[in-house]
Amino acid sequence: MIEPPALPGFWELEAPADWTAIDFISDLHLAEDMPRTFEAWAGYLQRTPASAVIILGDLFEVWIGDDDRHHGFAARCADVLAAAASRISVAFMPGNRDFLVGGELLRETGVLSLPDPTVLVAFGERLLLAHGDALCLDDRPYQAFRAQVRSPEWQRAFLALPLAERRRQARAMRDGSEARKAAQAREDWIDIDRGTAVRWQHEAHAPTLIHGHTHRPAHEDLAPGYMREVLSDWDLDHGDRAEVLRLRRAGLSRLRPE
Repeated sequence: MIEPPALPGFWELEAPADWTAIDFISDLHLAEDMPRTFEAWAGYLQRTPASAVIILGDLFEVWIGDDDRHHGFAARCADVLAAAASRISVAFMPGNRDFLVGGELLRETGVLSLPDPTVLVAFGERLLLAHGDALCLDDRPYQAFRAQVRSPEWQRAFLALPLAERRRQARAMRDGSEARKAAQAREDWIDIDRGTAVRWQHEAHAPTLIHGHTHRPAHEDLAPGYMREVLSDWDLDHGDRAEVLRLRRAGLSRLRPE
């Protein structure tokens, strides 16, 4: 295991008093060749009774820059987000596949940008929200890659490339990631570092951590007084996975998208 990183800042989002339910989703990996998953997501956002939907990363299989938001499949996704945000509150935290989602897309669609991590204050509780990839410390090659692509210098250079070249490079990065995952059994995929997660929770005064990224939905006690909820990925084109984690004043529950 590598040395634990320095503690991040903990930005806070306070839920308005009139919110009655908050939904959490992540890892939909929306792509043009996943039409059933896209339609399920679009229908869910149209029908959910929640006051807010918080997307904890990897909404898109890949996002190559906001200047692509008016083209093809990206434009369809932007339209769905804008329609949902006109009805309820929608917030987005970047993941490892869509970290290039920027202010232009979010402003045009009315979606709130959330830093990773964020503390949500709601219904008298403090919950720590994260995508989860920053906590997977045992995956050293990925952490090195993450540091590179999150740097302003790398992002400026990548976004300066023509869209076609960005698509080519994004496909190559995605194919490499998928090949690495395919070489491992699902249960062997690297999980978050529990000690670091609890350290974050302790410093943030947030006994519940909610994250995605690992594609292994679970409720788990991490340490006395500290627990986590792992969100499900969505895949209705090659499987039957789709789940929403809903927070009400009475607590958390898992359900199929409506």
